[in-house]
Amino acid sequence: MIKELLLKYKAVIAYLFFGGLTTIINIVVFQVCSVNLGMYYQLANFLAWLLSVLFAFITNKLWVFESKFTTIKSFLIEMWWFFFYRIISLGFDAGIMFIGISLLHANGLLTKLVDQVVIVLLNYFFSKFLIFKKR
Repeated sequence: MIKELLLKYKAVIAYLFFGGLTTIINIVVFQVCSVNLGMYYQLANFLAWLLSVLFAFITNKLWVFESKFTTIKSFLIEMWWFFFYRIISLGFDAGIMFIGISLLHANGLLTKLVDQVVIVLLNYFFSKFLIFKKR
């Protein structure tokens, strides 16, 4: 029974695992850039986003949704849509960070943690139903 559940929810479990690693990359890069290097929080947030999205594309493609491509063109199209939807989620990311830090004067790391919960859920929806959907 446990094996059946693991097989049934393999993609969700893999997404949570790699999504967790992606979130850790995002938070660590943000923290290092904003606190240790003194970068403006939106620039630190963008760099954290960029590195975590590159990691997420590779892991989502290969191990979460096991997307197969037969041509370079199909690979590039899939990558385009992945980055396109991640740019949309970056808008939400930047907005949440702005509201939390600039308007509410909340702690940057706490704001980033809350932000990442929203972004992970949004990105799962985009990936599952729009980017790596079975064709």
